[in-house]
Amino acid sequence: MRLAFPRRVLAVASSTVAVSMLVAGPAGAHTGLPAGGAVDGLTHPLLGLDHFLAMVAVGVLAATARDRRIAWFTPVGFIVGMIVGGLLGFSGLDAPFIESAIALSVVALGALIIVRTENSGLWVPLLAAIFGALHGHAHGAELPEGAAPLAYLAGFVAATAALHLAGTGLGVGLRRAPAIRVVAGAFVSTVGVLLVAFP
Repeated sequence: MRLAFPRRVLAVASSTVAVSMLVAGPAGAHTGLPAGGAVDGLTHPLLGLDHFLAMVAVGVLAATARDRRIAWFTPVGFIVGMIVGGLLGFSGLDAPFIESAIALSVVALGALIIVRTENSGLWVPLLAAIFGALHGHAHGAELPEGAAPLAYLAGFVAATAALHLAGTGLGVGLRRAPAIRVVAGAFVSTVGVLLVAFP
């Protein structure tokens, strides 16, 4: 009976991710959608594997934290950092090696899932904020010319929050399955290494 709630949360989270991917694919393929608007912002995190894995991983870390403040501050920190990074990207600030830094953030997040950070302090949300700024800069820098920045920003913030929520659901299930958690973290880190090696 105790396992019913985590299984239900896991099922809902998995369904959310699956539906998001199904919706995002067709949405990104239609050129009739407004360039750089809310729809583009919404689909951008879903179509990039690095962004997708990082945002889900942040949710998993939030779910494994025993301190409720850390559990809340970790995804919030990522989103705040992402907004700041997005604004810097909109402004045209150059950030060399940003793609490599993003890939390394995926490696780090996978490693944090493996080593379990449930008793960690505020450094986890701070690190999440830094990673969020990296991902946000990439979102902002890729804003199409003539687009609506605020709508685009709102779209990718909403998608990020949804992926954090999905990751939190997965993390709740993984708390009771340490072996699967290690495999999941290793998968995320491995993808990050591949993204570093083959940008």
